[in-house]
Amino acid sequence: MALVQSFEKQGNFLFKYRGQLPVLLFILSVPFIYLTDYTLINYKAHNLFMLISISISSLGFFVRFYTIGTTPKGTSGRNTKEQVADVLNSSGMYSMLRHPLYLGNYLIWLGISFASFNVYFVIIMSLLFWIYYERIMFAEERFLERKFGADYLNWASKLPAFLPAILSFKKSDTNFSIITVLRREYSSVLAAVVGFTFIEVLRIYFSTNNWSISDCTMEILVGTIIIVLILRSLKHYTSLLEEKGRS
Repeated sequence: MALVQSFEKQGNFLFKYRGQLPVLLFILSVPFIYLTDYTLINYKAHNLFMLISISISSLGFFVRFYTIGTTPKGTSGRNTKEQVADVLNSSGMYSMLRHPLYLGNYLIWLGISFASFNVYFVIIMSLLFWIYYERIMFAEERFLERKFGADYLNWASKLPAFLPAILSFKKSDTNFSIITVLRREYSSVLAAVVGFTFIEVLRIYFSTNNWSISDCTMEILVGTIIIVLILRSLKHYTSLLEEKGRS
């Protein structure tokens, strides 16, 4: 099998199971957290690291929310189980880069990995993310090239794949919808909160040999779970979160 075909096949396989990447990262984080000496980190440094971590992840969610909230049904970027695109996106976040959702994902998990206070884990996570998503992006672009031909090639040739060209931003043709974000993004928010909680619990355990969690983290976790259950129920049992022309 040619290398191009191999990359595309691997990318399509990883695309279907990209939701399992966080589980791999959780497992990978354990030895790094275990080997980190948290006695060297004082209260002020801890708060600074956590502020940076949360800020990075929040930026990732901003990228995801804006992308998803301004993307109509049947366009590239809204596929979840297989490659689907009836129309090529070229405005909004897609006017600055070709894969904004994956940029958002990286920033979210970069923030979570930063909460481990271990630079080696941050580096390993970044390398793993790149290897994993490089193949997914390759498979997506092969699909879009076959689907849209010259139109895709002309668009793609002007934009970077991952790092945004901010000066080329063009307002999205679709108005931002908070309902779309609420309907589609509650699971990713829950995953991030669980990720931060997991890292904190391990940090405390390896530092004190006790299983514990801060009151603030517990309140955020419980509150997020309640909101997610409400949104999930509204999505599956009512029409309150349904919108015409949105996936």
